[in-house]
Formats: sequence, C-alpha cells, structure tokens
Amino acid sequence: MTYFNDDTIQFVRLSEIALNEIVQHMSDPRLKEHMPLLSGAWDHDTARTFVAGKEACWERDGLGHWAILVDEQYVGWGGFQKEGNEWDFGLVLKVDRFGLGLSIVKRAIAFARADVRIAYVTFLLPPTRKKLGALKRIGAISVGMVEYSGESFLKYRLETSSLGSIEG
Repeated sequence: MTYFNDDTIQFVRLSEIALNEIVQHMSDPRLKEHMPLLSGAWDHDTARTFVAGKEACWERDGLGHWAILVDEQYVGWGGFQKEGNEWDFGLVLKVDRFGLGLSIVKRAIAFARADVRIAYVTFLLPPTRKKLGALKRIGAISVGMVEYSGESFLKYRLETSSLGSIEG
C-alpha cells in the first residue's frame, strides 16, 4: 500500500522491502555516527524483528514508519512513531541519499498536517548532528536535551497547525 506518491517519492510499508535491502542499509558503519541507539550487527533476523516492531506500531497506533522509495528505489525509512502522547518523526536514509532529507521531511510533514491526530511533531537528534538549519527553516523549535534509552538527544518540536507552507 502506498501512503504518499508524487511520482518521485513514495511512502510504502517497510514490510514491502526485501530484508536484504534493510540489512545492507542498516549495516553501513557510517550510520552509527548519527544513531547512538544503533548497535550490534544487522542480519536477516535483526531486520525481521525491526520490521515486525514497526508493523506493531501500525497495528497499535494506526501510523508508523514507512519505507521510502525514490524513483521506485529504496532510499531509507522514516515516519511517525507514538512516544507517550507525542508523535516523533524519524528519518534514516542511506548515506548516499542524505541530500534527499529535506524533500522527504516536507512530504511527511504535509502528511502530519492532514492527520487530525498529530497536533505537533517532535524530532530527536543526536548531539553530533550539527546541521540544524533545515529544522529551523520549517519552524521547529528547540526544547532542549532529553534522555532516551540511556542516550542524550536534542529535541525539537514543530506545531503542525501553525506550519504554513514549508515548500520554500
């Protein structure tokens, strides 16, 4: 099932992606630089458990993470996950596709604006993340440092009702 499709970028369920693609993506050692919770080796069992966990979020909350395709090729995963009462947005692209981040975020935030359940979106970023201009340009504000699963993160919040246009 496709949740968003603009003839270039598509959001589809992670379960539609071959486990080999996910294993290869998440095994790239360069991802660990920006993902403090990424540990251990990824194999088919790890990927299967990961996908099952993300599918469980869809079952529980009616929303979750997607696989992201560009020109029908898998470039990463991301989407919304309910953390307590908040909808957190995460995005993990293949290293050679990092430049697609803002375009993908814009489409995901447009999705959030259309979903009445999502009054605001949060973003958790590792302190190693230095380029934060895109978040500020779309109106996200810093709410400080938070701890999640024993790691520190920069937390940002974006009100979906006051976004206006983020196409610029």
